[in-house]
Amino acid sequence: MAKSDQVCVGAIMGAFGVRGEVRVKSFCAEPSDIGAYGPLSTEDGTRQFTLTLTRPVKTGYAAKLSGIRDKDAADALRGTRLYAPRSALPSLPDDEFYHADLIGLAVLDTGGEAIGKVAAILNHGAGDILEVRGKGLGNGLLIPFTAAVVPTVDLTAGRIIVDPPDGLLSDEPAPRSADKG
Repeated sequence: MAKSDQVCVGAIMGAFGVRGEVRVKSFCAEPSDIGAYGPLSTEDGTRQFTLTLTRPVKTGYAAKLSGIRDKDAADALRGTRLYAPRSALPSLPDDEFYHADLIGLAVLDTGGEAIGKVAAILNHGAGDILEVRGKGLGNGLLIPFTAAVVPTVDLTAGRIIVDPPDGLLSDEPAPRSADKG
């Protein structure tokens, strides 16, 4: 299966108990949906698991995986990312995107000047942030993924147009307003 035909929906965090259950972290918008996409596979596609959620736990869910019967087998899967076939995922409205579809897209400013490519989508609780990497960006550039800052996502053309706030793309700090005091 080609990488573009699969989407990462979660990761195994390690064993849960001694009977082969695992702790699973879901990357789905509705976390419990991870159990609804049919058999999940490893990134390279060499292993497939039927995942059955057993109960919520502090870091996600406890789950049973087909073929995993003991703690050692469950621990051996720690860090394994789980992928679902794209065809099993629901269609999205026009203004929503799977993170996997954004990774690798070219990022241009509103004048058509290339900035870089989307390297990752981050979310630390206050909304999605695009991590953009490219020539001259050092450790990368973080751009809020909002309609105001990212007015255009064109998956067909493979690009994102950004209208960054003043100072985001320059080495100079953004101008500060005068204090009223």
